[in-house]
Amino acid sequence: MPGGNPSSPHGEGRAALAALEGSRELAARALGVEPAEIVFTSSGTEAVNLGLLGAGRRLPQSAPIVSWAAEHQSVLGALRRLQLEGRPVEILPVDAGGFNTEADLPGAALVSTSLANNEVGTVQPRVHAPEALLHLDACQGPQWLDVDLRGVGLASFSGAKLGAGRGGLLFVRAGVRLDPLQYGGPQERGRRAGREDVASAVAVATALAVCREQRALRREAVKPLAVRLRRALSAAGGRLTGAEPVLPNHASAVFPGTRGEDLLMALDLAGIAASSGSVCASGSLDPSHVLLAMGLSLEDSLCGLRLTAGWSTGEAEIGRAEAILRSVLPALVQP
Repeated sequence: MPGGNPSSPHGEGRAALAALEGSRELAARALGVEPAEIVFTSSGTEAVNLGLLGAGRRLPQSAPIVSWAAEHQSVLGALRRLQLEGRPVEILPVDAGGFNTEADLPGAALVSTSLANNEVGTVQPRVHAPEALLHLDACQGPQWLDVDLRGVGLASFSGAKLGAGRGGLLFVRAGVRLDPLQYGGPQERGRRAGREDVASAVAVATALAVCREQRALRREAVKPLAVRLRRALSAAGGRLTGAEPVLPNHASAVFPGTRGEDLLMALDLAGIAASSGSVCASGSLDPSHVLLAMGLSLEDSLCGLRLTAGWSTGEAEIGRAEAILRSVLPALVQP
C-alpha cells in the first residue's frame, strides 16, 4: 500500500493519489454513481455527521428536518446538534416492528432514513419525499441488500459493517453542497480537509465491490442460518424483536427478567460474541432507544440480545451457537 501523502508531488505521493482515485472509481462503480460524488471518511459515524450537519447547516434556519426515533445514534445525535443550533427538527415514531411510520413530508427540507435498523434488523421501506434532500444511512445492510440511490442526495456507509474493518464513505449527489466539519486543505474537493487515509479508502472501496458481486449468493446462504438462530433464541425464552422483512443474517430478541450485560457476559464466557443494542453503545447501561421507540417497557429495553451471521459463518458455527444458547440462556431467564 503506497505510504505517501496523496497531496504531495513526489513519486510516493503520486502513487498514493493513484491508489486513492482508483478506489474512488471502484466505489463509484459499485454504487452506480460518479467518482466525484464519493467522499472518503474515517467511519460511518463521520459520514453521517458530515452529511447531516454539512447539508443541514446550509439550509435556511427555518427549514424543517425530519427523521425517526429508532434511527442510529449518530443520526439522532447529529440532528440534536442541529436542533441546539436553532433548527426545527421533528423525530417521528416507529411502530412495534421497528418500521418507520408513514408521514406526510411535503414540507421537509432534509429527511434522514436508514436502509435497515441496526439493532432489530427491520428493513425500512423507501421514503418518498421528492421535495426534500434525502439522507440514507446505509451503514447497516449493504452486505445483504441492494442499495438503490435513486432519489437519494446523501448516503453514508461504514467500512466496519462492510467488512473493511476501517473507514467510511459518504455519497454526495452532484449539486448537493456541504459545509465541512473540519477546515484546512482542499482534500476531498473541499468537503473534508486533512490527509486522506489511503489504506481505508482502498479497503472500503474493495469491500463495496465485493459486496456487489457476491451479495445475492451470500444472502441466500445466510438466510437459513439466521432462521436457526432466531429459533434458538425463541426456544431459550426470548421474545423476538423486529418484523419481516429483516436483514437475512439477523436474529434479535429480548429476555424479560434478565439484564443484557448478564446475557452478553455469559455468552462471551461460553464462546459467543453477541451484542445488546447498538455496538456503538457498547459499555452503556442505558436502555435501548430502539426498543423503547418500538413501545417496549424500560425493563424489557434493558434485556435485548442480538446475534448475526457473517459471510464466513457455516453450519458448524451455527450448531455450536445453538448448543450454547440452549445450555446458557435458560439458567439466566426468569420464569
